[in-house]
Amino acid sequence: MTDTIFGKIIRREIPASIVYEDDEVLGFKDIAPQAPVHVLFIPKNDVIPTLDDLQPAQAHLVGKLALAAAEYARREGFAQNGYRIVMNCREDAGQTVFHIHLHLLAGAALGHFGAA
Repeated sequence: MTDTIFGKIIRREIPASIVYEDDEVLGFKDIAPQAPVHVLFIPKNDVIPTLDDLQPAQAHLVGKLALAAAEYARREGFAQNGYRIVMNCREDAGQTVFHIHLHLLAGAALGHFGAA
């Protein structure tokens, strides 16, 4: 486990508002939410700095993150209205913690991508 803030959250060294957990995935509320619902889903057992570092044998982890986000959305009752999942890769895309993670955003109309 690396010493990123996510590693510290996994080890319960710093507090987080944990909303989802299974053997491989941890979900917790973002401390700087970009939508009314903003939850991060991270792999607990594999530290992969960026999506670009993901190896073929680890590909199932991205699916587990997405499935965990979908399960959470259904459980919390906002799946029917819609939600967005996002993964950032490296600085120019907005990645600030180098431990792959998926953002789940929901709770409001989120608009469309592409307006620059």
